[in-house]
Amino acid sequence: MSALRKWLFTGLLVIVPGAITVSVLHWIVGLLDQTLLILPAAWHPDKLLGFHIPGFGVVLTLLILLAVGATASNFAGRKLVQWGDALVSRIPVVRSIYSSVKQVSDTLFSESGNAFRTAVLVQWPREGVWTVAFVTGAPSGEVAAYLRDEFVSVYVPTTPNPTGGYFVMVRKSDCVELEMSVDAALRYIVSMGVVAPADPLLSTPKSTP
Repeated sequence: MSALRKWLFTGLLVIVPGAITVSVLHWIVGLLDQTLLILPAAWHPDKLLGFHIPGFGVVLTLLILLAVGATASNFAGRKLVQWGDALVSRIPVVRSIYSSVKQVSDTLFSESGNAFRTAVLVQWPREGVWTVAFVTGAPSGEVAAYLRDEFVSVYVPTTPNPTGGYFVMVRKSDCVELEMSVDAALRYIVSMGVVAPADPLLSTPKSTP
């Protein structure tokens, strides 16, 4: 029985990651394939080839992103984006949603942004209990004036699903900055501590005299 149990768990360790990966990729490809709906019906690959090949939507999405990015990177494109932002900001209900989403996306995806660039250790949910969190910025405005001391804004993700979590503000002196990358910290969180990041002191090659 012990051998059967061992084989069962070994099989799960081999099958489950692959099955979940395939399921997630299948969902993403299926979602991106909906991009083909913007094309005229006569241009659909299914119509042209006579059969369905998954993944054309992914290619089309990448081409659209590259085209929009290239257009928005030049002077005329930036002006067009600014004109669009100004137009949307005049629509009563839409402007509140759009401005919030744009601020978050600018913070997360901008090359000059600092969100999720640093992993730290913080005491959460009480003193003496530590967890890994990510620095998202610093308090400003009325919040910063009230706190007075030097605080940082951090996101404390839940495990094993890091898309949910808590936004808290803690003193900078109470945060321990980690040398691990954000990817390594996420793997550590998702695995519930099973996949421990490598020790940077051990991975750094020693200099020869």
